[in-house]
Order: sequence, then structure tokens, then C-alpha cells
Amino acid sequence: MNSQERTNKLRNLAHTYIPAGAHTYSRSDNQFPEFAPAFVSKAKGCKFWDENGIEYIDYSMGLLSVSVGHANKSINNQVIKAIKNGTSYARPSLLEGKLAEKLNSIIPSAEMVKFAKNGSDVTSAAIRLARNYTGKKYLVRCQQQPFLSFNDWFIASTSKPGGIPKELSDWVLRFNYNDINSLALVFESFANEIACVIMEPFTFELPKPGYLEAVKELCERNGSILIFDEMITGFRIDLGGAQKLLNIVPHLSTFGKGIANGYPLSVLCGDKEIMKQGNMSQSVFLLSCTFGGETVGLAAGLATIEFMEANNAIESVIQFGIKLHKLFTENIDQFSLSDNIKISGHPARLELRFLINHQISFALKTLFMQEMMMQGIFMERIGLSFSHNESTLKKTKIALKNTLKTISNALETNSINEKIIGKIVEPVFTK
Repeated sequence: MNSQERTNKLRNLAHTYIPAGAHTYSRSDNQFPEFAPAFVSKAKGCKFWDENGIEYIDYSMGLLSVSVGHANKSINNQVIKAIKNGTSYARPSLLEGKLAEKLNSIIPSAEMVKFAKNGSDVTSAAIRLARNYTGKKYLVRCQQQPFLSFNDWFIASTSKPGGIPKELSDWVLRFNYNDINSLALVFESFANEIACVIMEPFTFELPKPGYLEAVKELCERNGSILIFDEMITGFRIDLGGAQKLLNIVPHLSTFGKGIANGYPLSVLCGDKEIMKQGNMSQSVFLLSCTFGGETVGLAAGLATIEFMEANNAIESVIQFGIKLHKLFTENIDQFSLSDNIKISGHPARLELRFLINHQISFALKTLFMQEMMMQGIFMERIGLSFSHNESTLKKTKIALKNTLKTISNALETNSINEKIIGKIVEPVFTK
């Protein structure tokens, strides 16, 4: 059996038993070009190897969850130690209080914390707290931020609301990022009815001076709760999140992804007055899951934070991001592609956009990913880690130059689609 036959057999097996062939939609086949590695067999540092043993430099890093590096020895040693002591108990483990205290010391809003396993758990719990605390039902989310939860309250407002009562979408209102007037209009239209505003403090567009402060002021003036989704900005932009970097403290915050270097752990934290509604004496059934307090994720979280502090990891990621941004900018200019490829965002959270005639082009994105992957660079997004280094940058530089040369030629000859092997990638949400 040759390598392609082996890959096809594995892919058919996955699609036979798993809807969409993967347990996360953003890992599905339709998110990648035909030439992409179909499966990952192992990973180390900022590299992974596919089912056929082919090596790739990884810029996805577990959908941005691996902040230090794959299979980091010092973090894994703490996880192994936890495993040897048993992982799930009938009473709280010592790690729960230890990690909670640590988070309280580094995250401005973390007066109290609750642990879970994924981001959707904690963003949904934050919504529940806000509605109970305020006695209001409407929530407001940022129009430009595409994913906050797989639970009904969010998916009802997307292009894939199947299985969710339509009425739920009526309770989700929207505003535009960096446009305080758009949020003010929502509050005017639904006076005294809004429980909360939930948003990422920033994605790839940085906040205007005073913008987030104005959002918080609007919330407090109207008796609403401000929730920051810091799944990505937390433990990447700053150890204390964007709220620490920007000196703006929300009422509630949610963290995940990079907090535990790829191990499953998410956190809801916030103002004690709001969070204590989750006590048994209150009416809110906040978060109560068997694996919320299991020791593997908690040990990984504590070890990751300690590693980051000891190695100045956040600054290392930022410095690499500055160099990567410069590399892209120089090559984009060299091949006169500034109208077609845009790189933006904070150095620790960069975004690539692909445009044709000022419109998002998934065909151009597909060609870029395909050409980079053919040279051993897996870059369907940019997720940086402590393990990315000068050697990584050197190899990326060669691949990027070759890729942009191909794209420039394809645009000049109007042959983008002809150069794509297989189908064009698709977005998870169509709007």
C-alpha cells in the first residue's frame, strides 16, 4: 500500500464513523487544500509529522492552544506526576486551589474562578451568570468576531442554526467593533433589557484609544455585565490577558487554549459579587462537570504558567511575531501583492487576509496554503509559540518567497483556480 492509498483508507475510515471526519469543524477536510496533511501522527516543539512521516513546521499549534510547544518536557513531567497520583477524585484536588490562587495573582478580573474543559463551557456559564445577576435576557455580541461558543445562545445567531429554536436568535443583538455608537444604539433600542456584552477585547483589529473603556462605561450605565472572551488573547498577548495589557478590567472573563499548552482546560473568572452566584446556596447551576477538576489539565495549566514566567515566553512570542510580520510585509511589497494579501494584528496574534478585487478570496487562501504546505509549512492560520525560533523563520522565509512568486504569477495570468489541486476551502460559517 503506497502513502496515498494509506491516507485515503484512513480518511474513509474517519468519514465513515465521524460526522465531517473530525471532532472540530475547523479540522475538517473542507477547511484545507487537497495537498494538506490528512492526519497528524506526532508533534514536537513547533513541528508535526503526518500519517506518512512527512515533517511540517506548525503555525496552527493545536488551533492556537499550544502556547509553549508540542510535548514540552517540563510541562509533560508535571502532567505525568499528576497522572501517577490519580486524575479524578470524589473531593477537590489540591491543584484546584493552587491554580485558582495563581490565576488570581496574574489576571486582574480573577477574584473567583471556575474550571472547565473548553471555551464554550465557560462563555455559556458567563452568559448564565450575567442573565441571573441582572434579571435581563438579551445579550450583545460583536458582529466581526465569528465564534464564541458551540452552545445554542451563540449558534442561533449564525448561518448554521439547525436544531435550535428560532426564538433564541431574537435574544442575540449585535454591534460593530471599534464603533461605540453602534453599541450605544443597541442600548438605546433595548433600554434596561440587556444582560451583557460579550466580546473578545480585540482580534486582528486593535482597539481605538478609549474604546474598551467606553464599552465598559456603557455597560455599567445600563446595568449590564461586560464579558471578555480571552480564549486567544489570554496567555498569548500577556500572561494576564488583554485586560492586563490594556488596563481595562471586565466584570467577567473567560480563558482557555494557551493556558495549558494544549491540555484541556478553560477558566471562567470575574467579580466576586457576580461569581458567588455559583455557590450551592444560590439559584444558578453554574458549572458542574465531572472533569472540571481532574488533575491533568490543572497540572498542565500550572506548569505552563510557571514555564512562561521562568522563560519570559510571552516576550519571546511577541518578538518572533514582529519578525514574521516584517518578513511578510517585505515579500508582499516585493511581489506587489499589497492589494491581495494583508497581514495585521498584534505581533502575538497575526492574521492573514486574502483578497481579489477587495473581496475575501478563499481561492487565493487555498493556493497560499497549498503552496506553503508543499514546502513543509503548515500555515492555515498564524498561531505562534515559544518554540518558534530563527531556524523556523529561515525556512518560512524561503517557502514564503516561492509561494508569493507563484501567487503573483497566477494573478497576472488569471490562473488561480487552475493552480489549485482539488477543491477550494470553505468557511465554517457562510456569513
